[in-house]
Amino acid sequence: MKTFIRLSLAGAMLLGITSVTLAQGTGGSAAVPFLLLAPDSRAGGMGESGGGLADNSAAIFWNPAGIAFLTGTELSITHSNWLPQFNLDLFYDYLTYRGYFDELGGSLTASVTYMNFGEFVRTGEVDPTPLGTFNAFDAALTLGYATKLSSDWGLGFNFRIIHSHLSDKPVGQEQGSGTATSVSFDIAAMWRPSTLNIFGEDFGNKFSIGANLSNLGPKIQYIDQDQADPIPTNFRLGMAFQLVNDEFNSLLYTLDFSKLLVSRDTSGHSEPFYKAVFTAWGDQSFSEELRDIVTSMGLEYWYGTPGDFLFALRTGYFYEDPSYGNRKFITFGAGIRYDIYGFDFSYITTSVFPGGDTHPLSDTLRFTVLIGWGAVPESLRGLPRGV
Repeated sequence: MKTFIRLSLAGAMLLGITSVTLAQGTGGSAAVPFLLLAPDSRAGGMGESGGGLADNSAAIFWNPAGIAFLTGTELSITHSNWLPQFNLDLFYDYLTYRGYFDELGGSLTASVTYMNFGEFVRTGEVDPTPLGTFNAFDAALTLGYATKLSSDWGLGFNFRIIHSHLSDKPVGQEQGSGTATSVSFDIAAMWRPSTLNIFGEDFGNKFSIGANLSNLGPKIQYIDQDQADPIPTNFRLGMAFQLVNDEFNSLLYTLDFSKLLVSRDTSGHSEPFYKAVFTAWGDQSFSEELRDIVTSMGLEYWYGTPGDFLFALRTGYFYEDPSYGNRKFITFGAGIRYDIYGFDFSYITTSVFPGGDTHPLSDTLRFTVLIGWGAVPESLRGLPRGV
């Protein structure tokens, strides 16, 4: 499996996720880390925080329960040339759909995620003579359902098929085909109160909080079950607050906390997901567990009238402790909405930090195009009431 391991380690580096490695049987913490990549430009421009807002079709990633508060139909597609500093053929595509069906009492959702690692040359174990080429990629198909339990509570579920293609055939005495398939599911909840009185001030429809437990599923194996690695089960807690909302202006603040729920026993073997969701909270000291939590936050300003022309500016900050990956970056973004059409982009910069201009994530851009129709106008500027 030398070829597969090299591909896995390269994939971990190129993804810029240093705390989550791909390597099979090498002590890595989780496989297929592309499942953790912030997929859309809107939340991407807000420091990659969207667990509490979750009011567009990309909520299938951030918090599928947020879609329970939406009506209408939406399609979106996001593209990013990933880690441009390496000048490699790496790109990331994300296609989403959501549609409200009154007869089902909620919304059906779907997404397709595709991470292309580029073309690799196949050689022998000893002889470096090229034997051919192949394309390596990871992909996932997600299907979901979201519904409101009451006027203030939403619930969301996802089921996912994951396919990882790191090689097209084994080389020499290597075991396995370099291709693996697994499944996972998500469960999420959101509280978005229509009435919330704090110190005599009504914050109804201005605040939401949600939790998403994602990528619950069996280990994925390229070789055999003994060398299988867990998929990146993740817990996300997100909040969103509407600071300003008048006829022409809206200002939103978002804050997310997320933690990878992967744990290993005393022998070094990874725990199954149904144990790791509990043991991953206490396999280190309390202070270390806190350091293992990723924090992200953002601001989003909208100008315009819902249902007409809208323009948005976004910024955010992402922080990961140096001992657990050391990803630190600032994001910027912008977006427009006109009639049923929308466009968003986001930009990552690490140059404000010492040595940050050489970070693999620096200068990464995302672009999103969307079409949405039949939604309540308030949903265009965050924290909608829904129906």
